[in-house]
Amino acid sequence: MISASMVKELRNSTGAGMMDCKKALVEADGDMAKAIDILREKGLSQAAKKASRIAAEGAVVSYISENGKIGVITEVNCETDFVGHNENFQALAKSIAAQIASVNPADVAVLLDSAMGDKTVKDVVTEAIANIGENISIRRFTRYESTEGQVYSYIHGGGKIGVLVEIKGGDAELGKDIAMQVAAANPSYLERSQVSKEELEHEKEVLREQARNEGKPENVVEKMVTGRVNKYYKEVCLVDQPFIKDGDLSVAKLLQSKSAEVIRFSRFQLGEGIEKKQDNLAEEVAKQINQ
Repeated sequence: MISASMVKELRNSTGAGMMDCKKALVEADGDMAKAIDILREKGLSQAAKKASRIAAEGAVVSYISENGKIGVITEVNCETDFVGHNENFQALAKSIAAQIASVNPADVAVLLDSAMGDKTVKDVVTEAIANIGENISIRRFTRYESTEGQVYSYIHGGGKIGVLVEIKGGDAELGKDIAMQVAAANPSYLERSQVSKEELEHEKEVLREQARNEGKPENVVEKMVTGRVNKYYKEVCLVDQPFIKDGDLSVAKLLQSKSAEVIRFSRFQLGEGIEKKQDNLAEEVAKQINQ
């Protein structure tokens, strides 16, 4: 027996018409997941159509457990900045961050298959696609669970940048300051030992050529390279960077003054690496008319 509530649930999940949903449920003998597949196969699922669109907007959100031992940042994408600031979208993103903290999935695929209440995360996202009207995707996440310290987060620009840091020692103010440092200065590494020999040698060779192009003699070039490598470290290594609130103080000295140590950090910038589709407005209007 196919009930009206089942038809309504399938419609909410897919955005397909009522009669199409009922027929799919009958064909699937009431199996909701199978009915969704049937609609997708027939091209009737609006959610499936929306899922083909490029999602490069959205938000980076965070979750920190009450005891500060577990922290998560995740990037959830949608198609427009407008939807990215939508309350329902923000609530969805935050619930996903909490889900990651709770189930500790190995990757996004495992996360999507995990149970969130009486549904899977994939089902919840599919329903949101149908209700909000844009493609939504969970792009990536980082989850820290600290045994020796605390986890802190910082979200900048309403979700444009998100940072997660694990710190041993210090206090909440230091945790926030370090997270803000990572957001603002965007270090690639925690400390110098993490810079590979290959990358360092490449940088030195670039700096040598710069010095030679400036007309410096060979006996001066190496001295200049040494000085400029130190400057390079200040750009890419967190502990070598000048503290954003006090340029005369390095992050290393700040940590030392608080008897603290940064264990690790992660920084997400919304949409980085995603190629955004640029549509011609006239073509888009014509496309809609033709449909």
